[in-house]
Amino acid sequence: MNLTQIIAPSVLNANFLELGKNLQAIEQGGAELIHLDIMDGHFVPNISFGPTIAQNIKKGTSLPLDCHLMISNPENYVEAFAKAGAHYICIHAETTNHLDRLLHRIEELGCIPAVSINPATPIESIRHSLDIVQMVLIMSVNPGFGGQKLIPYTLDKIKNLRDQKPELNIQIDGGIKLDNIQEAQNAGANIFVVGSAIFESPDPQATCQKFVEKIKNPSSID
Repeated sequence: MNLTQIIAPSVLNANFLELGKNLQAIEQGGAELIHLDIMDGHFVPNISFGPTIAQNIKKGTSLPLDCHLMISNPENYVEAFAKAGAHYICIHAETTNHLDRLLHRIEELGCIPAVSINPATPIESIRHSLDIVQMVLIMSVNPGFGGQKLIPYTLDKIKNLRDQKPELNIQIDGGIKLDNIQEAQNAGANIFVVGSAIFESPDPQATCQKFVEKIKNPSSID
């Protein structure tokens, strides 16, 4: 099955003083999804931003928002992110006792439900959710900070998941660079979260274009 190959820049690494300019750059660079890392300082050791910032980002872009809730008690916040304009709402399996219920609630709110697992969390933990969600996010670093190196064994998890559900959108988040994105794609990922590699480059638009070209035409860039 030919799944759409998508670059989803994470604005966690963007310059918020020039956020509008950054959003325009990645749109022109061919990104198809904007990834929002929502962190609470509890489930992960960092704090980012909440639904109000998400709503403002929505006003500044025509791209859909992929809200990745790295937070405890996500059931208390999914409605707020749905109202803020989320397209995907992705929750961590590790953060709720009622995963099935919450995924269905996200769907009821008019958003696409997705589930994420940390590097050390086995795929088996979400086996019963695979028929509910339209996307699974495999964390390839321990969540909480940008700029980390990809953990190699997470690619094996992607391979196993792809074998189980050939039609599923599989997103990878963490440590994706131009020199390893092909490896992630070969493992079976089709949606790639890229943060520091784009926004910390001198030209985010041109760098985003390179990532897009790399996944659309893998032989084009060394």
